[in-house]
Amino acid sequence: MGYMLAIIESLTASKKAIYSATNPLVFLTDMKLPALTAFRYFDMAARTESFVRAAELLHVTHGAVSRQVRLLEASLGVELFERRNRAIFLTAAGRTLLGTTQSIFEQLEGTVSRLQQHTRENVLVLSCEPTLAMKWLIPRLADFQARHADIQVHLMTAGGPVDFVRNGVDLALRRDDFQWEDGLHVQKICDEWVGPVASPNLQLPSRGFAGQRLLHSATRPEAWATWLRLNRKTARGVERADYEHFYLCIQAAVAGLGVAMASRLMVGDELASGQLVAPHGFVRDGSAYVLLCPQVLAETEKVQRFTEWVMEQAEPR
Repeated sequence: MGYMLAIIESLTASKKAIYSATNPLVFLTDMKLPALTAFRYFDMAARTESFVRAAELLHVTHGAVSRQVRLLEASLGVELFERRNRAIFLTAAGRTLLGTTQSIFEQLEGTVSRLQQHTRENVLVLSCEPTLAMKWLIPRLADFQARHADIQVHLMTAGGPVDFVRNGVDLALRRDDFQWEDGLHVQKICDEWVGPVASPNLQLPSRGFAGQRLLHSATRPEAWATWLRLNRKTARGVERADYEHFYLCIQAAVAGLGVAMASRLMVGDELASGQLVAPHGFVRDGSAYVLLCPQVLAETEKVQRFTEWVMEQAEPR
C-alpha cells in the first residue's frame, strides 16, 4: 500500500509540474488522477516513440494505445506528443511526465518482482560483482546446491551500489570500495589480498618488472598503484596493456600476455592448477568483501544459510 501511495503522489506531483508550466491559474489541487493504465500506455509509447511498438509490447491494439494517450492528454489539458507524418515526438510536457513514469514503473516492477520472490522462500536473488562471480562464486555454486538443494540461487552480476527494491535483489556480494545506503545489514566475508600473477611460461626477472607488460583494468584502475605503494616498489621500463574488466586481465595473464594485478580470492584455482604463479605473494590492500542485504532479510533462513556457506568458502585453504 505504501508503494502505491508513493506512486500516486509522484504522478500527482508530475501532473502539477505540467499544469504549473502550461496552465498555472487553473490547476486544482483536488483534481482526479487519470487511470494508471493511461500512464502505463503513455510511458511505453514515450519510451519507444511509437504507438505501434508500444502496442506490440503491451499486447494490445495500436488503437488502444492511441486512445489511452488521447484520454490522458484530455485529462491533463496538454499535448504529450507531436504527431507528424505518422511519427510521434515528445513535447516538453511529455518529457516532464516521462521523467516520472519511467522511474515509477521501474520501481513498481521491481517491488512486485521482489514481493513475488518473497512468497517463495526457496528463491535467493543474489547480485555479485562480475569477476568475483566468474572466477570464484560460480565454480563453487555446485557445492552450495548439493548442500542446500531446497534453495534456488538466481544470480545477477553488477558492481557498486545496489537498489534492492528496484532490482528485486535479496543479497549482494561486493568489495567495500563504495558507500552503500544506511540501514543495510553488512557481513564481512574476508579481507582482500592482491599481488602480481603471470603464466609460469613467462620469463620474469628476479627483481622488479623491467621489460614486462603490466595488465591494467578499467574496473580496478588503482590496483597496480596500490600494490606498488604497499610494497615500496616502482615499475620502470615496463609496457602497459589495458582491459575493460578485471577478469579479462586474469585471463590475459593465463594466456601469457603479461603480468596482472589480481585478487588472491579470484585466482586461487589458477594458482592451484599451475596456470598462474604469484612470484611476489599477496598483501592486504585495506579493502574487504562483504555481503549486503536489507535488515528485514538478514534473519531469513535462506540468507543465513548462504552467508554461512560463503564465509566457509572464503576461508584460507
